[in-house]
Order: sequence, then C-alpha cells, then structure tokens
Amino acid sequence: MRALIVYAHPRDGSFNEAIRDIILQRLQGYGVEIRLRDLYDEAFNPVMDKFQLENYDDHSQNKVGLEEYVEDLVWCDMLIFVYPTWWYGLPAILKGWIDRVFLPGIAFHMPSGQGKNISPGLKHITRLAIFTTCGASWWLTQFVGSPGKRTILRGVRLLCARNCKVAYLAHYLMDSSTEESRNTHLSKVARKLDSLVKR
Repeated sequence: MRALIVYAHPRDGSFNEAIRDIILQRLQGYGVEIRLRDLYDEAFNPVMDKFQLENYDDHSQNKVGLEEYVEDLVWCDMLIFVYPTWWYGLPAILKGWIDRVFLPGIAFHMPSGQGKNISPGLKHITRLAIFTTCGASWWLTQFVGSPGKRTILRGVRLLCARNCKVAYLAHYLMDSSTEESRNTHLSKVARKLDSLVKR
C-alpha cells in the first residue's frame, strides 16, 4: 500500500498533530509506504490564480508549479486527510489544495459530450479517510450539513475506485475536550486506521 497523508493544521503541538503521528506510527507498523504533505509547513498556496484557471483544461499546462503534488496523487492508493473542521468545513488551505491539485486529466476527466458528466480519474485509490476535530457537537455539525465531510467522502469519493473503502472519525466538542476524551479518541484513531488497512 502507498498512503498519502494530507495534513492541514498551522500550530505545532496541536491535537491534530497527535492524530497525525498515531496514523504515521500505525501505517509504518504495517509496512505501508508513506508520503506526508504538511500544507502549512510547506506554505502551500491555496489560491488558484489567473494562469491556472485559464489553463485548467490544458493537460500540458495545468500542472505547472504543482508537479510534486499531482505526482503524489497519482502515486497513492490510500488517501488520508487530517485537519481541524473550521466553520463546519475544510480549512482554506486544504480546500485550495483540492481546488488546485484535483485537476482534469488527473483526478477526473471532463465530460465527453453535451449533457454528460465528469468521469473519475482516481480509480487507483481504494481507501479514503478523514480524521478531524470539530469545535461543535455532533448534533450541530449534522444540523449544518457537515460540508467538509461531504466534500471529501462524497465529492472526492466519486473520483476513486468503485469499491473504495472509506473511514471517518471526528473528535466533537474539541473546545471543551479533556485529556481523557483526547486520549480515548487517539485509541479510536488507531482502531479506525487498523480497520481501514485490514479491509
């Protein structure tokens, strides 16, 4: 297996970092090949500029400046996102990574004719997972619609293998969490990852 972990949290020592480290440790124990992308540490630019938008459909130009990120996406068969849920959705840097790296000709193929839809380009990805933290409760997150979760587990999932396995785990009420709740959650992360790898 080849796992790409996309990590998006700006602060060293965050609970998201602890989640990321548990994931890395478990994957290494299974002998999984790993690539880690720390978007804040790399100062990834999430803004799609005029050049990229104008060349979005041009497969010879749309990867300019993004070659390494695109190669990661093509390389992996397991894609794992670790991030804090902010305003019920993805941090801007992560949304921008998806906007800019999930390109036509790579992540999906443009419609073949009038009235047609896009078709998937990530059929090599057979496992997809989210590990996140939410300041809000489970109930409030569901009431709002959990847009971050939907973007990945519905939108991105549609581009992956037909039988792609998915996993989702969130620590809700993060702003009022305790050391006990966080430690319990880290144990859940390990079990959830184990289950995903063994499927």
